[in-house]
Amino acid sequence: MPAVLTSAQVILLLRNSQSGHRDPLSQGTMLPRWELSLYLLASLGFHFYSFYEVYKVSREHEEELDREFDLETDTLFGGLKKDPTDFEWSFWMEWGKQWLVWLLLGHAAVSQMANLLARKHRPWILTAYGMWACWCVLGAPGVAMVFLHTIISFCVAQFRSLLLSWLCSLLLLSTLRLQDMEEVKRGWYQTENEYYLLQFTLTVRCLYYTSFSLEFCWQQRPAGRTSYSFPWLVAYVFYYPVFHNGPILSLPEFIRQMQQQERRSMKASLSVLVLGLGRLLCSWWLAELMVHLMYMHAIYSSTPLLGAVSSWTLGGLALAQVLFFYVKYLVLFGVPALLMRLDGLTPPPLPRCVSTMFSFTGMWRYFDVGLHNFLIRYHNPRGTQTNEEISRKKETIIRDLEPGVKEWIKKLRICCMQN
Repeated sequence: MPAVLTSAQVILLLRNSQSGHRDPLSQGTMLPRWELSLYLLASLGFHFYSFYEVYKVSREHEEELDREFDLETDTLFGGLKKDPTDFEWSFWMEWGKQWLVWLLLGHAAVSQMANLLARKHRPWILTAYGMWACWCVLGAPGVAMVFLHTIISFCVAQFRSLLLSWLCSLLLLSTLRLQDMEEVKRGWYQTENEYYLLQFTLTVRCLYYTSFSLEFCWQQRPAGRTSYSFPWLVAYVFYYPVFHNGPILSLPEFIRQMQQQERRSMKASLSVLVLGLGRLLCSWWLAELMVHLMYMHAIYSSTPLLGAVSSWTLGGLALAQVLFFYVKYLVLFGVPALLMRLDGLTPPPLPRCVSTMFSFTGMWRYFDVGLHNFLIRYHNPRGTQTNEEISRKKETIIRDLEPGVKEWIKKLRICCMQN
């Protein structure tokens, strides 16, 4: 038994001590709960102390980082400056203030009204709203691009060839990086943010129409004509809560849940809304607090400063980055997940805290569960390998990579010290 356990191991041992389950981590007598609690407190102490070291470096070098990265000033936390260098967070927060929040609120209102007045036609009402919302933020060219990709994928799926379906999706995805196409798409918009929103949207939509194509190929011909039709493909692709950034829900799950929804009372919907909003606001507040107190992304981008900080600060930077990534996606996936619940759908589970995982296998399984399920389902050619076999192979590959990653971190530390 190591002198100090990771927080993930401590939590696992605490759970097993309550249930009487013997875990491979402890082949002998289970440690007393007071000792496990001590290890958990020590782990939390390491977290907070390393964060404190990053905070001190952020305050000491604030002027230098401000000159280099143009830190933002707002009134959210008493005038503290904010690190704006995490592109993804700044990008989605900016779009949220402009359009997305209002369009997502509009989706919730339209969905609830359709549920009360025209429940039978609700999927098609939400499809029309999704297309209108897409037109609001991406314009007519953006809607046309998404629709064109959808039609091409549908036409190729009619051949019922898995190979052709994969090739079609890969070719459509590759067009996003063609320089001539990039220039044409940039000409449609006045800002780079609008262009990037189109790129993100087309990338995520590619996973959705790929899901339709593969499912269509796997269906028997009579069932394929009735279950997976073009209207359902359009409804699936233009479902707005997951339109720009996910998470990913497979086509069979989407159709099944849309067709078999149970009527939910207004009281139950209000409870889901209040609880979900409370969690979202807490996650958003925590993410904003992190980028106001710790300029982790700016420090990471400053090579001279990165080479001068202590080992505790380096560890704190790594820990702060991965935990910020986790909290960030609690918000980015939490918003569409809340709207899906209000629509009567079951979204993929939200990311699991990275501090409770000690392997890349855990990250693979539990961070983006929707993407994990997508890859497991559609990586498996029907009738050749089981999902369990594929999962086991991928876990073996990830385990083999872990020593290489550790060695890379060690070399990075040496390079920073030499600089």
